Amino acid sequence: MLVNGRDFMTDASARLVPLDMVKPQHKLEDEVVRKVIAFAFDLSAQISRFLEHTMIDLDGFDALLAQEYEVTKGGKKGNRTYQSYDGLLKVQVQVAERIDFGPELQIAKGLIDECLNEWSAESRPEIQAIVTRAFNTDKEGQINRAEIFGLLRHNIEDARWQRAMGAIRDAMRVTGSKQYVRFYHRRTVEDRWQAITIDLARAGA
Repeated sequence: MLVNGRDFMTDASARLVPLDMVKPQHKLEDEVVRKVIAFAFDLSAQISRFLEHTMIDLDGFDALLAQEYEVTKGGKKGNRTYQSYDGLLKVQVQVAERIDFGPELQIAKGLIDECLNEWSAESRPEIQAIVTRAFNTDKEGQINRAEIFGLLRHNIEDARWQRAMGAIRDAMRVTGSKQYVRFYHRRTVEDRWQAITIDLARAGA
């Protein structure tokens, strides 16, 4: 920033620091970060445009199918799979529902606690560990959905446990969904599918 003919840099406290008072390594770090972030913004915009064009192309193909066969491609959740004619390329569109839990979940927790208190004499530490993991909250204050669903898989005949599992099912509420597009390729039809990586975290793997 040029002020009264003198160059300044703005620090993290929004103060103007004369350029000649900024350490060389800090200037270089600032330059490198700005360069990398500029590329990151460009790449993010490209990925957004790519996803938009991808969905336009796939939705256009679906519209042609609907017109041709008077039917819509995709299941109840909107999952779709497209393949190249030679069977070597594949695009998958998957819709994942977001599930939250209503107040019935606290009723379920109370019933489960009753069971655990009574079973403590019989020493069932594995169930105790599962319940603890399920109802512990993460940093965002969310319970562990996977562990909650895992409770439903246990075949326990205790009537209170069964009522608790019913309360968990009643507590489930679909609050939204997210659409994922994944891309795959393989050398021959006998080979396993290999994901085409767009995830930055996996790009160097």
